[in-house]
Amino acid sequence: MSEILTAVENAIFSLTLNRPKKRNALNDALINELKNALRQADKDENLCAIVIKGAGKDFCSGADLSALQKISESSVLENLADAENLMELFSLIRKIKIPVVAAVHGRALAGGCGLATACDVVLASNTARFGYPEVKIGFVPAMVMAILRRNLSEKRSFELITKGFDFSAEEAEKFGLINHVFPHETFEKDVLEFANEYTKVSRSAVILSKKLLYQMDGMTFDAALETGAEVNTIARLTEDCKRGIVEFLNK
Repeated sequence: MSEILTAVENAIFSLTLNRPKKRNALNDALINELKNALRQADKDENLCAIVIKGAGKDFCSGADLSALQKISESSVLENLADAENLMELFSLIRKIKIPVVAAVHGRALAGGCGLATACDVVLASNTARFGYPEVKIGFVPAMVMAILRRNLSEKRSFELITKGFDFSAEEAEKFGLINHVFPHETFEKDVLEFANEYTKVSRSAVILSKKLLYQMDGMTFDAALETGAEVNTIARLTEDCKRGIVEFLNK
């Protein structure tokens, strides 16, 4: 059985974690299939957005028992290679040209919460639960910190990663960790409607905007403005912009 399921509808690529009996826990096979599917989607110029969701009752519960057993028995270099595999997934999501949306229902814990956090947009059912419980077993949510510090305040990030508690979708929205909370009963429809909004705007403008937003990390104010001016110039030369200006002037 494949670790993931894929489907395309109206230029939206749906990618479903398919280990429902294991609460879609992360293992090497699932991570590798995710990376391969994302790379293939990135080559498809007809797609406008990617949605990552989970089969069954949960989004993703983190590493499974076999993965934890492997960690406990592996050498430093083997553990480094394993950590880098997940790191590559988080990094890849930011490098994918089009928006990557996490659709979280049920539990998103540890690496599963990290996966959701790594996406460009996080949508959640009002029944969803989030958390980084790694410290409870002597683990560190190390790689996700790079993302948390770009999403939340230092104080809030410290609390979430050092206390290990789980929290509701409403709390996650209040923290600024997720974008929107939808009723569980209409969640799938609401996610699709949200993703479909990307089919109504310029694909090239969204691609340039995503790249610029993350490119500005760590830049000085002047450098960010200068880079913005360069991207602004590039955008003016795209077919979408030329067509959009003509349509606007002819209204």
